[in-house]
Amino acid sequence: MHDPTSTLAPHSPAVRELLALAADGDAFDHVRQQVERVAGCIRPVQLTGYTATLDASTGEPLSVYTTADEPTGRLLIACGNRRASVCPACSRLYAADTYHLIRAGLTGGKTVPETVTAHPKVFATLTAPSFGPVHNRPGLFKPCRCGTHHAANDPALGTPLDPVTYDYCGAVLFNAHAGALWHRFTVYLRRELANHAGLKRSELASVLRLSFAKVAEYQKRGAVHFHAVVRLDGPDGPTSPPPTWATPAVLAEAITAAAAAVRLVIESDALGRYELAWGEQIDAQPITGILGADGTLTGAAVAGYVAKYATKGAESTGTLDHALYCVPCKGSGQRSDGTTCRPCHGTGESQPLRHLVVERHVRQLIRTCWHLGQLPEFEHLGLWRSAHMLGYRGHFSTKSRRYSTTLGALRDTRRQWRIERAREHLGLTGPDAPALETESAWAYLGTGYTPGEELLAATVRHDRANALRLKHEGDGRDG
Repeated sequence: MHDPTSTLAPHSPAVRELLALAADGDAFDHVRQQVERVAGCIRPVQLTGYTATLDASTGEPLSVYTTADEPTGRLLIACGNRRASVCPACSRLYAADTYHLIRAGLTGGKTVPETVTAHPKVFATLTAPSFGPVHNRPGLFKPCRCGTHHAANDPALGTPLDPVTYDYCGAVLFNAHAGALWHRFTVYLRRELANHAGLKRSELASVLRLSFAKVAEYQKRGAVHFHAVVRLDGPDGPTSPPPTWATPAVLAEAITAAAAAVRLVIESDALGRYELAWGEQIDAQPITGILGADGTLTGAAVAGYVAKYATKGAESTGTLDHALYCVPCKGSGQRSDGTTCRPCHGTGESQPLRHLVVERHVRQLIRTCWHLGQLPEFEHLGLWRSAHMLGYRGHFSTKSRRYSTTLGALRDTRRQWRIERAREHLGLTGPDAPALETESAWAYLGTGYTPGEELLAATVRHDRANALRLKHEGDGRDG
């Protein structure tokens, strides 16, 4: 693996900075610890200020930290971005949190009782319909419809065989309404379950509760689909067992029927009538709590699969990872006084769409978002704001309230753990320890590293990636 320090010139600004720090007592160690603390985050947030731990009864400061004592005069905080394309370091933490959130809802833990293991659970995948034939890889020995055996990295994959007849409007509208389709699916799923039990839908909640966690993933063609863990509980949630008639087979059958029944009609003066629905490829596989030697899905396998997609975004299709509208005019092309916006010359675009460095298929999806967003009937969708997302406006990972813990709760647990370690370091634990309170004041300074810090961060990222690779090889798993 490439060593990030191997190609640096001896007199580069980064090396000069680190040599100067190394010559100044323990300054180098302070800087290195800050970079390691943010795990080599790509663009950390720089803060200045202080925090003090006080005796709540007397107001006496027991511990004070101030950035004035730092060699660089500021504190680095990880950016916390979930997307691997933006910050691999922070996305790993997000993926780990998502893994524990999903697994807790499958096997218990994190305030979820272990008895949830016996509840019916299904891993479901809901895909988008066809908007026209695209280049694909149907099998090892079977060629694409175009007659070519495409390589795995062929840029033609996912692009239309005939761009002229491809339904770009339908593709964008599906992405824009994917969240509404999911909501309608959950409504229909409850109806299917009630019908199976011979109950009215209003009576279902008295005997059964539906819980789920899902993530959105982009197919190569730019269409969104959802992976979801769906679980059946008793009326009080994971602490109560579901009725005996609620089995994984019943749940899987209900998921398939509900997804096939969902329809969402869109009326447009410019486009006419669109009927949006899920694609024909609906998958619903029961999840077991045992080892999956027979091909069944385990809770750990599903949690790992979902967590992997939680850190991905639309950029996996070849699109951009930032908004494309002009920020000063918010994409309107006009200033508040009605005059033309100078930065975008009245186009509302942060950069001309024709100049985007993306594949033609992706550019056409973006352009379709932009044009549809100008129509009055689609104004509420804000398609020009989500053009870089190819029209999708929802969250990439969501869950129902009773499924398991929350990402916020997991972050609070880590924060409390750090507080307890700090108290132990100060000797402020035990029954006689005083009540504490915190006083702090922080100011935003900027983002990023100095050249020397960037060199250290690259080394941290290299070492962590190598350690992760070795761990996966030791576990016998695909990294």
